[in-house]
Amino acid sequence: MNLFYQPGITDGILHLGTEESRHVVRVLRMKPGEAIEITDGKGHFYLAKISLADPKKCWFEIAEKTFFSKRNFQVHLAIAPTKNADRTEWFVEKATEVGVDEITFIGCKNSERKTINLDRIEKITISAIKQSQQAWLPKINSITPFNEILSARADQKLIAYVDATNPKHLHAVAQPQKKYLILIGPEGDFSNEELELAIQHGFEKVSLGSNRLRTETAGLVACQTVHFINS
Repeated sequence: MNLFYQPGITDGILHLGTEESRHVVRVLRMKPGEAIEITDGKGHFYLAKISLADPKKCWFEIAEKTFFSKRNFQVHLAIAPTKNADRTEWFVEKATEVGVDEITFIGCKNSERKTINLDRIEKITISAIKQSQQAWLPKINSITPFNEILSARADQKLIAYVDATNPKHLHAVAQPQKKYLILIGPEGDFSNEELELAIQHGFEKVSLGSNRLRTETAGLVACQTVHFINS
């Protein structure tokens, strides 16, 4: 069954948005009385029945509501946006599908992109939770200065850094069932000053393997790694 998104259900909004209404009525050709599944991105799935098949506002009635608790670990990735916007969007889509709770874009000394299209990024996360059948929408934060992200709360604070002398891999350092904050640098990596500042703020330097990874690949590897150690 296709999954649709309506964050305002708890506020009494019982119709889909224009784009999804059009998809239900014009593309899927669904009729009143047919069942659809909806998430509010806040932990709930709703089994609903179409009451008015309007392509601009497809109205529904809720038949059943199910709540899904969050995982016993949380993943917050703070990552520098890539020069190529498509690569950043690819990362957001895939990390959401794997399971990320929060993404913060960070501005670093070597960052090549200073702005992002937050509206487009948020649409990608919505599409990704629908594709992967998830009840929680990740929180997306716009570009934040590097020194500001260092004070964010987490059980484990980790910084991925390209360093051939670094023997500690993320999978050996990260502990199960924690709230992780993992920093992923830009194409030119973090500066030495940024690395030292992060360490002063309680971050531990970790490796993501012997291969040199692109920024978006590193973010996805970090996300998948903490899922693996919690599986």
